[in-house]
Amino acid sequence: VQLVESGGGLVQAGGSLRLSCAASGSTFGIVAMGWYRQAPGKQRELVAAITSGGGTTNYADSVKGRFTISRDNTKNTMYLEMNSLKPEDTAIYYCNHRTNWGRHFWGQGTQVTVSS
Repeated sequence: VQLVESGGGLVQAGGSLRLSCAASGSTFGIVAMGWYRQAPGKQRELVAAITSGGGTTNYADSVKGRFTISRDNTKNTMYLEMNSLKPEDTAIYYCNHRTNWGRHFWGQGTQVTVSS
């Protein structure tokens, strides 16, 4: 599976961005997808996740109520709608897909910068 993120950029605090993750290649066995982020000097953390059927989502406490994860199976694309952005949301955001046997696929990352 090849994953390509897009939609990052520079935004002022309180603003919004929508990230996209387009998947290509064989998606056989993919059971869950997610968005992770990594800020300078910090570990990569899970931001939001969704099952392949889209029926179950979960979010980090820090983004609940502000971010929404979704996917369009017809386009093999996953999204992260980010609202009420804060400077602490600044990070590189990575798209992840996981198979039912535990293999992970990662995108190259997209930078999100929130200015105060």
